[in-house]
Amino acid sequence: MNSCELVTFITALACAISKCYTEEEVAILAAAITQLGDTLATILTQKEICESDAEI
Repeated sequence: MNSCELVTFITALACAISKCYTEEEVAILAAAITQLGDTLATILTQKEICESDAEI
């Protein structure tokens, strides 16, 4: 999947979710997905730092 297809898929998914759930549910889901993304970024960053420290 290229970057344009990914963006289109995510946009369509967001629209579908917003039609099926209440505003409160969408807000909670958005916060949870944001936390998931931040946590994944933290894990990857920590892993990269540990690997670069091991190379020194």
